[in-house]
Amino acid sequence: MTVRNRLTIVTILGLAITMSAWGWIQVRALDKILTDHQIKRIDTVGDTVITYYQSFPTRRGLSVLDKALKEQVQSDVNLARIDIFSVINGDVEYIAGANRVQYNWSETLVESVAEKLIPCHIKLNTEMGPALGLLTSDIMPGKDKKNRVVVCVIAFSQDNTEILNRARHLLIISSAGLLFLILLVLYLSYGWIIRRPLRRIIGAIDEFQAGQYSRRIKLNRRDEWKQLANHFNSMADKIEHVLAQYQELNLSLEKKIQDATHNVVQLQKEVNHLQQLTALGYLTANLAHELGTPLHSIAGMARLLLESGKWPPDVGHKLELIVLQTQRLDTVIQNVRRATRLPEPHFETLSINELLSETLPLIEPLILKSDIRFSVNVEENIPSLYVDRYRFQIAILNLIENAVEAMPKKGEISISASVLPDGRFITISVKDNGSGIPPELIEKVREPFFSTHNDERMRGLGLAIVNGIAAKVHGGRLEIKSSPDIGTEIILYFPVVDAVSGKVAPYNNLSLSNP
Repeated sequence: MTVRNRLTIVTILGLAITMSAWGWIQVRALDKILTDHQIKRIDTVGDTVITYYQSFPTRRGLSVLDKALKEQVQSDVNLARIDIFSVINGDVEYIAGANRVQYNWSETLVESVAEKLIPCHIKLNTEMGPALGLLTSDIMPGKDKKNRVVVCVIAFSQDNTEILNRARHLLIISSAGLLFLILLVLYLSYGWIIRRPLRRIIGAIDEFQAGQYSRRIKLNRRDEWKQLANHFNSMADKIEHVLAQYQELNLSLEKKIQDATHNVVQLQKEVNHLQQLTALGYLTANLAHELGTPLHSIAGMARLLLESGKWPPDVGHKLELIVLQTQRLDTVIQNVRRATRLPEPHFETLSINELLSETLPLIEPLILKSDIRFSVNVEENIPSLYVDRYRFQIAILNLIENAVEAMPKKGEISISASVLPDGRFITISVKDNGSGIPPELIEKVREPFFSTHNDERMRGLGLAIVNGIAAKVHGGRLEIKSSPDIGTEIILYFPVVDAVSGKVAPYNNLSLSNP
């Protein structure tokens, strides 16, 4: 049901109830006016009869009074009956009267009026129609105060009834016309009062929902619709402001995500580059060691041969060429070593959470690809580390890659960080549930180029690099705990930053040897 229909029904009911109540009040008022007018007439008749009877209570007077009453009733069509009663000491006696209808007065009522000396008006239904009755009394002149006269008058009320019926009929017709006129005015004014502003408000809301957030409601009114429009406009302003802030926040977040992604990519490139340099540095160092010794021997022997005596010119020339070429090879090897040397460490005071939050995203593709569960547990209130950011990341990445390789199928890797009881070292543990390392190989896996894999790729540098980063660069150490078919745990020990100086605390008296 629409608001318009509801408003029409409520209006009709309200008007009907109001007009019915108003009509009932008007009819009652008119009935009272007519009744009062009729009461005055019959009161006049009653007073006249009492006055005459009090003045002429004799037989002759009663005869004349009886004749006058009959003439009065016959001449006045509205009079139905006039009766005179005498009440002495409670005895009621009929004196005289004239009538047009039959009616028996109650002696109790007559006696009550005589005793109280107060007029009584009652509505009656006679055989000729509705009527109004009057009982009035007075004391007869003389010494006996108990001798009283009661006059009863009945007058027809048909004229009053007809007038009331006509008034009711006219009231019904006028009320129906007025109701129709009011409904017509409401129908015609509904469009201007409700329909037009409501359509504008609904249209504005629909456009706002469709994304036109600049839409506002403009009403040149000073009523409740204007207040509703103002509230909507105020709400729309706030929503538009919030949406603008939300868009700015989205743009800012997108920019931050792009920057963070770029930083991660750059960080991964730098870590990969350092990892390659580290591996190449180890390879170059070993090559320099393996090649440098025989080259120095060859060069020394050639110089001894040149210094030992005279040689044919062609032999001496060849020995000199050997010395020059060995020197050249040594120079090449030294240049390669300088070219593959890692940058000097750049130490920073960093928290464990910060380091892990930068490092772990780099291995996320590897973890997802291998379908491996990954967990991190960092002890609360753990101190900061004084480390080289990129070398720390290289160490963690190598340990995680080794753990992934140790689990060809689904597995679980957990990283934990805690402080030793003495509070001077922080342990970073990388634990897997892979195949484990045999006890006889635990010490060998630290050596460069030692690997249990038989493929042709360059192997055996991971733990050697991690060991060098932990021990040589940061003054810590690496510990291996492993059991076949159970898993392996690699623990890195890093010094804690001194809270006062911001540097690594001295560890001269602390043994860093493997357990």
